[in-house]
Amino acid sequence: MRYRLAHLIATVFGIGHLRPAPGTWGSLAAFPMVWLIWSVGGLWLTLIALPIGVAKGLWAIPIYAAKTHDHDPSEVVIDEVLGQWVAMLPVIFGATYIGVSPLALWPGLVTAFVLFRLFDIWKPGPIGWADRRQDTVGVLLDDILAGCCAAICLSALAVIAHTWFFV
Repeated sequence: MRYRLAHLIATVFGIGHLRPAPGTWGSLAAFPMVWLIWSVGGLWLTLIALPIGVAKGLWAIPIYAAKTHDHDPSEVVIDEVLGQWVAMLPVIFGATYIGVSPLALWPGLVTAFVLFRLFDIWKPGPIGWADRRQDTVGVLLDDILAGCCAAICLSALAVIAHTWFFV
């Protein structure tokens, strides 16, 4: 029972078993999940869901990984979901601020996805350092850092777009 629950959490209900590119599938799965959380509880529930998701990942990944004898199996995508949530935070904050659904800011969501995948695959600087840790914290941290980098770039792009193009 413990392993089964860890499997569901680590693979995000089996989404991590989709091929090809399970990380991309995990990143895509983040969108309906965060939209549902935001729809139910707004910005605050979304912010609360992040550390809860991290805690669940910290619990589930080592249990699941022990069975596979790999510290970071490709089907573990809870890290991609959480990293994508971080990347989407500027859009969620913006949508909440102007009183619309995050879906109304879909260009920002698409940009968040592209930027997150770019940083997650490229792994520059601290993202690569976290990935090389070879432990559960590293599995989660590299994606959280990729999400942070994507969120920073997304915010900068939003400032540029809204300053120069949408005056």
